[in-house]
Amino acid sequence: MSTNQTKIKKRAAGEEIRSPFRLAVGRFVRNRMAMAGLIIIIIFALMSIFAPFLSPHDRDSYDMAMRYQPPSSENLLGTDDMGRDIFTRLLYAGRISLMVGVLSTLISATIGIFMGALAGFYGKWVDMLIMRLADVFSSMPFYMLAITVMALFEPSVKATIIIMGVLWWTGPARLLRSQILSLREQEFMEATTALGISDVKKIVQHLLPNAFGPIVVSVTLNIANAILTESALSYLGLGIRIPIPSWGNMLSTAQNMYVLSNYWWIWIPPGLCILVAVMSFNFIGEGLRDALDPKLDR
Repeated sequence: MSTNQTKIKKRAAGEEIRSPFRLAVGRFVRNRMAMAGLIIIIIFALMSIFAPFLSPHDRDSYDMAMRYQPPSSENLLGTDDMGRDIFTRLLYAGRISLMVGVLSTLISATIGIFMGALAGFYGKWVDMLIMRLADVFSSMPFYMLAITVMALFEPSVKATIIIMGVLWWTGPARLLRSQILSLREQEFMEATTALGISDVKKIVQHLLPNAFGPIVVSVTLNIANAILTESALSYLGLGIRIPIPSWGNMLSTAQNMYVLSNYWWIWIPPGLCILVAVMSFNFIGEGLRDALDPKLDR
């Protein structure tokens, strides 16, 4: 046997031993864009967490005599219309924007997984009822409904998270339902029925793990959408309100041409943070989609 044939057999044997999880991790790590996005999000998260140690300024302290100061050694990114340090507020705003994006997506994913699992597994009238409810939620104009709710109740971080979490469950629900509809007819599910396994164990232990990949990708991409939505609501004054900073409401101070033209340091930093964070989550989502694709197994 030639040396090349021996190497090929050893390589094939080694790949057979590796688990699907390790194969997926390996593919994700080799994806440069996905790893760059992950590193950027980790940096954003760490800077937000350790904001008090990275800036000597207080988040809400203002000095009207220091309004619209350009970047300097004392104020790295200048000051805003209230004389507050923009770099400090940008760090704290990262906490809010990332938290809103992650928590609202987790809420919507939890509701969607529960509803989608019920619809896909039981089918018939259960499926019809849940899907018609999903159609009702999907037909509602999100921004119009969010603006109405925010007008009735006081805008806050909690309200923003709950509104997005409750209204966005239909996407994960439809995705999981389609996955379960294809999985429940396979042979391994017939074996679970023959063994007398309960419905809850069938869903939790057998169906959900096999449908895990697309859900993870969907959740990751939805975080980017949630950050954009929070920014839009806060920019309109219907999301998170000052003095609590978020990247969206930091942009709201630049709503006239004079500020846009003369005080670039007020709107460019939060705008760049939104852009980079959204792109990073999209890169991570794309990387996960490629990494979890079973067609790429060798």
